Amino acid sequence: MQGVQRFERKCLLSLAGYYRLKAALSVTLEADNYSRLQSGGRYLVRSIYYDTRDLRSYYEKEDGNFGRIKLRLRAYTDVPAARDPVSVELKTKSGNVMTKYSTHVSYSDYLHFERSGHWPDTSDPVVMEFERLRHVRALEPVVLVQYRREGYRSRDRLPLRVTLDHGVLSARARSLFPAGTILTPHRPRHVILEIKTAAREPRWLTDLVLQHALKPVSNSKYVQGIEVIRPSMVTPRVAAP
Repeated sequence: MQGVQRFERKCLLSLAGYYRLKAALSVTLEADNYSRLQSGGRYLVRSIYYDTRDLRSYYEKEDGNFGRIKLRLRAYTDVPAARDPVSVELKTKSGNVMTKYSTHVSYSDYLHFERSGHWPDTSDPVVMEFERLRHVRALEPVVLVQYRREGYRSRDRLPLRVTLDHGVLSARARSLFPAGTILTPHRPRHVILEIKTAAREPRWLTDLVLQHALKPVSNSKYVQGIEVIRPSMVTPRVAAP
């Protein structure tokens, strides 16, 4: 099973900070293939995250445990059709280095997994490991997270991706497409900046972050989602500029 390793930096932006940074980024970056195809340049991302009943993954994340693993299923629509793909993802993180293993299955295969806890075809190693970890660790779907993503890539085709996530929402859920679910906003009037590089980020981008006084923050959408559905677990956060 081969994963993609990258460095990540996350920052929380006010709306004013978002517009200032977007103008600066447009000099060097261009919309990626996903944003280019969407009206307004933003596309839907919807994920269901897995954890134990006692939320072991949540506490591992909050405690900063080395080598923790995250399981999620992801779609790019909230009204699925038979041919729509679902992304099966495993993520491990050590410090600011993240390794992601992912593959795609059909929506019908996803429905089979949702009903039975088993994939109809386990020939893909990512699918096989996802199922194994789910059963060995007694994981189950716990929270749905949805937002609109604005994605950018380097005009020079550097191994660099910058995303800006808008309107992050969460709900307690057992599937990617629950009926009648009311989604609750995380941090209204804020935007999440994520910088993802295969190597250390280019100097101009580091300088831009410093120029705009952007502070890296722990900004896990999964952790925020758990705290939205269980407010008693909220921990203090760094305020956006």
